Amino acid sequence: MEVLGEKWTVVVLREVFNGVRRFDDMRVRTGIPRQVLTNRLAMLVEQEMLRREPYREPGARERHEYRLTAKGLDVYPVLVTLLAWGNRYFAGPAGPPLKFEHRDCGCEVHAEIHCSAGHRLDDVREVVPRPGPGASRR
Repeated sequence: MEVLGEKWTVVVLREVFNGVRRFDDMRVRTGIPRQVLTNRLAMLVEQEMLRREPYREPGARERHEYRLTAKGLDVYPVLVTLLAWGNRYFAGPAGPPLKFEHRDCGCEVHAEIHCSAGHRLDDVREVVPRPGPGASRR
């Protein structure tokens, strides 16, 4: 949660997933204060979730746009799950403002929980947390 736990970080990732890659475009679309956006982008680059790609408009100075890395792309299921939760509990009478669809068939996309043996878990009470190999021993 140290990386994703701040509201603006999730907003920045959402924008990059939606194809908004340039600083000024993000700032205009989201209303994030300039310094906050600068800090979030720097942190996401430092965490290797985004990478900076240089570009230059004709007659302008070099700037950077932000592209997702493999580590950043792996956050997508988290965003799909958060959106589904928000759509379920906070959508207005007209329905949710956004949904995800499979590009090929047009069906709605959703996240599911499966164990490594392939069993689909429909009830979160079927999941039991256990200490992992990195757990501290006291």
